[in-house]
Amino acid sequence: MSKYTMFGQLKAHPGKRDELAKLMLESADTLEGMEGCIFYIINESVDDPDVLWIMELWENAEAHAASLKNERVLAVIQRCRPLIAGVSGVPVRPIGGKGL
Repeated sequence: MSKYTMFGQLKAHPGKRDELAKLMLESADTLEGMEGCIFYIINESVDDPDVLWIMELWENAEAHAASLKNERVLAVIQRCRPLIAGVSGVPVRPIGGKGL
């Protein structure tokens, strides 16, 4: 399967998670119609008040890489950057299941 999945974690500066989530949700339309993006879901952590988890599914790794060069995506990243204390991600390879 050529699909590409990323589980990303954004750690906001203390007390800034809601502001970061709001900015990201307002900007979610940036990915509408973006070639190769199947889903991009923003989640808030239940256990950590400063953490957001991002679930992404792309047609392939190249589509994901191309999205990070898109001017609109780069603008969203710039707007969010002052609120972010840390970023980590785990690329995984889907092997099957409902929705694929």
